[in-house]
Amino acid sequence: MTGQIAGLILAGGRSSRMGGTDKTLVELGGHPLIRHVLNRLRPQVGRIVINTNADRTPFAGFGVEIVSDTISGYQGPLAGILTGMEWAAHQPGVTHILSVAGDTPFFPNDLAGRLAARAVAGRVTVAASNTRVHPTFALWPVSLRNALAAFLESGDTRRVMTFLEQVGLDVVDFPVEQRGSSAVDPFFNINTPEDLAQAARLVDEVG
Repeated sequence: MTGQIAGLILAGGRSSRMGGTDKTLVELGGHPLIRHVLNRLRPQVGRIVINTNADRTPFAGFGVEIVSDTISGYQGPLAGILTGMEWAAHQPGVTHILSVAGDTPFFPNDLAGRLAARAVAGRVTVAASNTRVHPTFALWPVSLRNALAAFLESGDTRRVMTFLEQVGLDVVDFPVEQRGSSAVDPFFNINTPEDLAQAARLVDEVG
């Protein structure tokens, strides 16, 4: 199913807890954070697109297409997911998008495979860990793009879980992973300078 899945990196956040700096571009282990995300995602999908509403120039050297939200205003991750779906609808053979957050460098190497194994037509398959669902790490049928567009146009809420509950979701649990001497939630994400320092220690331990 790999060729039927396109990867979508959500890099459109405001990074307010990082002082307004685009956290996907901060250095981690000698590379921009988003490079770590790209390296994890590339073997799992057929092609990749980055969604960002910031200046595209810093992303130009990563060798993937870049798209901005197709709806106006900062609408949160669902707007990025809709944008990814609309992009994927024009990619031959692509039936699903795998969304990942651009600030999460250690997500599972088997994320796409495990979510695809549980995929049901017309439903979204979502990752979880430590009893917590991670709705931005999910396998989305491109066929849901009209339903998602209508959901966002209604203006009632932009909450990802509300949409998932409407269309139906299946949850796949991922275990905590051992990285060197540390047990790490694979969906540990970088929001603050302290998180970045912790991630740097983990990279130094394992590489």
